[in-house]
Order: sequence, then structure tokens, then C-alpha cells
Amino acid sequence: MKMISRRDFMKASAVVGAAGVLTACGGSSSSTAASSTAASSAASSAAASEAATGSANVGVCIYQFADNFMTLYRTDLEEYLKDKGYSVTIVDGKNDQNTQTEQINTFLQQGVDVLIINPVQTTSAQTIVDTISPSGTPIVFINREPEKAVLDSYAGKCCYVGADARQSGTYQGELILETETQGDINGDGKITYIMCKGDPENIDAQYRTEYSIKALTDADKEVECLYEYLDNWDQTTAQQDVANALAQYGEKIEVVFCNNDAMALGALQSIEQAGRTVGKDIYLVGVDALKEAVQNVVDGKMTGTVLNDDVGQATKAAEATQLFVEGKDVEEYYWVDYVKVTTENAAQYL
Repeated sequence: MKMISRRDFMKASAVVGAAGVLTACGGSSSSTAASSTAASSAASSAAASEAATGSANVGVCIYQFADNFMTLYRTDLEEYLKDKGYSVTIVDGKNDQNTQTEQINTFLQQGVDVLIINPVQTTSAQTIVDTISPSGTPIVFINREPEKAVLDSYAGKCCYVGADARQSGTYQGELILETETQGDINGDGKITYIMCKGDPENIDAQYRTEYSIKALTDADKEVECLYEYLDNWDQTTAQQDVANALAQYGEKIEVVFCNNDAMALGALQSIEQAGRTVGKDIYLVGVDALKEAVQNVVDGKMTGTVLNDDVGQATKAAEATQLFVEGKDVEEYYWVDYVKVTTENAAQYL
């Protein structure tokens, strides 16, 4: 049976009124690389004619192609930028800031019109701005939020498009509060949990960790953190850590919080291998609404996840880029809401 894809569903929702919202509110790696190389080769020789026709050359730096969510994001982003008639070059930072810095310098040498940057390290965002600003090239930061001072230092030529990670953490906590036991499976008046954390330098990981638990304590729930694991967004690492936690803490673990779905998928493997059943004797939540995670929510194998709207963010990033290309005013921040994904609404995101 053919069903509408998540991307098509979200695109239909995101595209309607996207430009109005922006002005009102603050393929495979190898094929991508091949088409990108061709695009950049033609860029310098065609610059004058492209400017005359309103087209532009856009350089996109992704922190790591291997990231599941950023794969969705960059695919959407490339599509929307090309729909606007822009030449697009997307490069893989391979989770190495030095590599990304070299790529940024290459883009500057090529004279791209706008740079879209998903920084490897948000702590390097100021250095990135300092490198780019002498050229006057506008910057659209995406997905990994720099400090406000970074954006202020290049005011009018720099913006951030993303989602407020505090909201995603809050939604994770609310998903637990909406369960039959409100997270307290054994009825002892206390919610005991473990936390699988992403990159400690990433503000999303920090906020999701903090605000998922804040949602519980704000509801006057007593909580106990058994352990926090630094799993750096990685499924295999999370699988190993959750297996160790289940062996060490056993039935004492009532909730497994994961800063993203990749880690939640790894956690689920260990939960099932340990003979535990999500929804019965343990709860599990993630963030991103990856297809496999959403299917697990439908099947009752995950308590819930939180949609990190790649389509909405890619749409706004493309619109912000267009504003820069056309020399129009650009706001400093463009926010996209998260969405709680539960058994009641999960099917629409498959």
C-alpha cells in the first residue's frame, strides 16, 4: 500500500506561508559530492550571469553526513535551494572542526554568495564568523545554535535557523507524565531513570537533558538519576551503555531518556535483549522522529519521540538564504516548533 511520505507530508505543511512566517518571526554522500563538485566548478566562471538572473552559489557545511537526522535535513535543504535556482555545494565535515574550517576557506576562495553552516563545534562559531566576516559573506547557521553574542558580532549578515531544544526536552518529560503510571512504574513515589546524552558541547543535548527532567519536577514528581551516559548521539554506544545499565540497575530503571532517536534505537535493542517490555515495565523516549523510531512508537516499542522538523527547518533555512541573496532584511533567529509523537498521531509521520 502506498502512503504519503513523511517528507511530502511535512513539506506540504511547511511550504504554505513559509515566506510570511520568516519575515514575521525572529542522495548518497558520493552522488551529492559529485553533483556538488560540478556545481562549484561552474560557479566562478558563471558568477556574473548568475547574478544578473537572480541565481546564486550557496555553500553548505554539514557537521557529519553519517548523522541520520542531518541526512534528512541536507536532502531537504538541497532540494529547496535548487528549486530556487541556486547552485549548491554540500560538504561533509566528518565531525572534525579542522576539516570544516578548511571547507569554509575553500568556499570563501570560490566566492560563494551565502554560507549555510551546521558547525561541528558550536564553541568554534565565533572563530567561524571571524573567518568569514571580512569577506562580507552572509551566514545561515543551522541546527546547532551558537551563542547570541556570536550572531550579534556579525549583525545583519548572520542568523540562526533551528528549534528550541528546551521545548523538545519538555516534551520528552510530558510524554512520560502522560503514561498510565506517570513514569512511576513500581509505585514507590519516585521516578528512577537513566539518561543517554549527545555531544556535551551541543546546546540541544544540554537542554534536552535538563528540560526533560524539569518537566517531571515541575509536575511535583520526585526523581532519581541512576546514571547519565555520554553516548554522543551514537546508536551502538547507547546500546552498550544501556545494556550495562540494565545489568547493573535491573528493574530499578523505570525510564530511559535519550537525547536523540539513534540512541533510543540502540537502547531499545538492549531493553528487548534484557527481556524488558516498553510500556509494561520500562519507558523509552527519544527525539527526531526518525522513521524507524516512529514505527516503534506505532508498534508500542517506544513510549514516544519528538519530531525535530527537518522539513520546516530546511524550508526556513532556504528562505533565509533567499533573503540574503536578494539583499533583504534578515532576522537574527528563525524558530521551528517540535511536535510530540505518540501512538495517537505517529502514523502520519511514517
